[in-house]
Amino acid sequence: MFVVFLIYLMFSKFGKIRLGRNDSKPEYSFFSWISMLFAAGMGIGLMYFGVAEPMQHYSSDVFASNDYINREKNAQLYTFFHWGIHAWAIYAIIGLSLSYFAYRYRLPLSLRSGFYPLLKEKIYGKWGDAIDVFALCSTFFGITTTLGFGVVQVNSGLEVLGIVPDTSFVYQVLIVGVLVSLSITSAVSGVDKGIRILSNINIVSVICLLLFVLFAGPTVYLIGSFTEGLGTYITNFFNLTFSTHVYEEETLPWFYDWTILYWAWWISWSPYVGLFIAKISKGRTIREFVGAVLIIPSVFNFFWMTIFGNSAVWFDRNVAMGKLSELASNPDALMFRFLEYLPLSSIVSFVVIAIIIIFFVTSADSGIFVMNNIATKNAKKSPKWQVVFWGISLAMLALLLLNAGGLDALQSMTLITALPFSIIMLLFIVSLMKAVIIDRDYYERSFSMSAMPWSGERWKERLKRIVSLRDRRSVDEFIETTVRNAFVELQKEFSDNGIEARINSSKNPMKVEIEIQYDIVNNFIYGVRSQSKSVSEYLVNEDNLPDVDENKRYIPMAYFGDSREGYDIQYFTKNELISDVLKHYERFLTIVSEERNEMFISSNSNKK
Repeated sequence: MFVVFLIYLMFSKFGKIRLGRNDSKPEYSFFSWISMLFAAGMGIGLMYFGVAEPMQHYSSDVFASNDYINREKNAQLYTFFHWGIHAWAIYAIIGLSLSYFAYRYRLPLSLRSGFYPLLKEKIYGKWGDAIDVFALCSTFFGITTTLGFGVVQVNSGLEVLGIVPDTSFVYQVLIVGVLVSLSITSAVSGVDKGIRILSNINIVSVICLLLFVLFAGPTVYLIGSFTEGLGTYITNFFNLTFSTHVYEEETLPWFYDWTILYWAWWISWSPYVGLFIAKISKGRTIREFVGAVLIIPSVFNFFWMTIFGNSAVWFDRNVAMGKLSELASNPDALMFRFLEYLPLSSIVSFVVIAIIIIFFVTSADSGIFVMNNIATKNAKKSPKWQVVFWGISLAMLALLLLNAGGLDALQSMTLITALPFSIIMLLFIVSLMKAVIIDRDYYERSFSMSAMPWSGERWKERLKRIVSLRDRRSVDEFIETTVRNAFVELQKEFSDNGIEARINSSKNPMKVEIEIQYDIVNNFIYGVRSQSKSVSEYLVNEDNLPDVDENKRYIPMAYFGDSREGYDIQYFTKNELISDVLKHYERFLTIVSEERNEMFISSNSNKK
């Protein structure tokens, strides 16, 4: 359902809707945006399972009856399935809902806001508190599970390199203490500093490690297996999506231990990753958001799992003679044992540990940041001790669960919290669909049939304007005379009808607007501003347009208070401009009278 819904949104007319005002721009570059969402969403898991999962599938009894070629294909296929579009669809549902309601409706960046179309003002009461509390618990346990994976892998890597003598709990305590301290420091510095910088550093480091393994390993085999694996994944996409293995009793335990556990893991992480993705996604369109979040990280994950997993399988079959398969039950050390078959293994192992540490820090600091946002109801400022509190709490719970039952305890906690939240995610779909339908109808609402069209009077003057391209001075003069005179006349008429309207203006750029203020609903604004446009070179040299003597023209552009797309009004007479304002005012009154549009017309829409 998540995957189908997102693909529908991406290719539908709703895909053009922007996560913010219609004129809003993204806050981060595309590279920084992808780096941050990737590091927050999959980091430690890729390092832990990059070699371990393909090797475990390859050596599993479930696939033991197949020859080694089919076992390799199945290992790659199910790894792609677990780390591909289906996983990122879970994150995208939460991230898209939160960013849409936060930036489009100007609601708090909080899980409760995603239920506004269903609960309305109740999101600010006990219902909203309950949703946020549950999201906070789910996030807390989901992050703890992943950090536990990171701790045991760092510990195992240090043991392989001879830095620590064993993987006892004492060393795990020391590792957690150091890494969580770094995470708290990064979280206190904020998204724009610590998290963004570490994410950019990490993605570059990961790409360098990936290229090293690609060229130091069986390169031709890896490139070919990636291509074939991608084709196999696409071919089996729908079969994988709907398969529950209900008719294959021998594979059911494997299905529960892998696929079901993964979906639970992703769902438990979705409040955290979704909130973080929403925080950095303002200004993107729905189509851009869904396409990037579903496809780019998935393709990278496929390439990563192919390079590391298929390299390990190839080495196991051709060089190690089954020694790596024997270590499949010890995933903590499998990555480092695999690196021993590559050149510069010690140096590369240190690099891997450094990447895991940075992934740990970026995951933990992003998690601390998001949990603090949930707990403070997205307050703009919160005391730093609160950030420290969440960091220490993560560390304590991770150590408690590791000491109590290791990774099994962590995974059990993940499963417990995931099922109820999956129900909440289905309600997110209902709420988001209801909202985008209203959104699209709002911005596409046409005028009533009584709206006046252009008149045929003064057509000679209008033709002269059409074939001449105007300079800045003439447009400014048009705004100061025709537009202002129209607005002044309208203001007087509004006043005679008991409606208070005011005229606002500025010089650079030249603009004049008429505004009618309201306490409960959004203000009505109709304005005209001077806007420049480039003129093509061939048009400048066209003899039939003698007024064109430079590569820039200016036009008087209408704009509106709800950020709908404006249009050129340079051919309007004063009376036609008055008529156009009244058209929009009539449309405004019609829309504010409809209860379902309250999210767009509420006074919150006046807040910048």
